[in-house]
Amino acid sequence: MLSGYRLMWILVMFDLPVLEKVERKAATDFRKALLDMGFEMSQLSVYMRFCTSQTQIDTYAKRVESILPAGGKVNLLQFTDKQYERIITFHGKMRQAPPKTPDQFDLF
Repeated sequence: MLSGYRLMWILVMFDLPVLEKVERKAATDFRKALLDMGFEMSQLSVYMRFCTSQTQIDTYAKRVESILPAGGKVNLLQFTDKQYERIITFHGKMRQAPPKTPDQFDLF
């Protein structure tokens, strides 16, 4: 049985230089690679992915490490689905409903 304490999220947060054309391309390529790996954009420089185990988190962390651009700062944060359930989200001044855990068929 899948437990909210074993199901995990990985969050990639980054601040990349975009002053030069080559830097903008590197940042765009990094974002596209995250999307290709199944991450979804939460904010412009924040991407997240649902994972079913610590092993899967470790795999994605290595994949992200392999595509890091030359400059900037990238942070990876991991937390359980139970912790994610406590997120508070606002759109403007309106509080949003808490997110739903992905369905079983989305885990593959």
